[in-house]
Amino acid sequence: MPAVTKPANQKGDFLVDYEDKVFEDVQAGEGEKALVTFHTVAFEGSIGFVNLLQATRLKRKGFEASILLYGPGVTLGVQRGFPTLGAEAFPGHLNFNNQIVKFMEEGGKVYACRFALQALYGHGEGALIPGITPISPLDVLDLILIHRRDGAFILDTWTL
Repeated sequence: MPAVTKPANQKGDFLVDYEDKVFEDVQAGEGEKALVTFHTVAFEGSIGFVNLLQATRLKRKGFEASILLYGPGVTLGVQRGFPTLGAEAFPGHLNFNNQIVKFMEEGGKVYACRFALQALYGHGEGALIPGITPISPLDVLDLILIHRRDGAFILDTWTL
């Protein structure tokens, strides 16, 4: 049997060089926009939360950043909590809500499709996190096209 001679990892150990940045730190130019779209269900994987972090990072890099919640993506924008709204039932339970609020507090805009909100998930506009703008389903494509026309960076978040 082989002998394990390496000491076990300890709290505080560095396992990778987290300071080694390979690429330049790109910042937005004057008037540059970014749109992050979400067609994914909350809590169905990490992509929804990771791209909320990316949207916040785009905002901090100087982009006029917006988030579009449509289809199952509207589930990221509804108020949560248990046993009451805003109460965290377990650590991380309100990650989506908290990150969306932080994004909006930093000047980001968030839009949610009214059709998905009501017809697909049975919520009204009052279920949305305050500050999210509900939009017509006819505005979903136009919001994307406006960003495309304006040369915006578009990050699509899809899971099937």
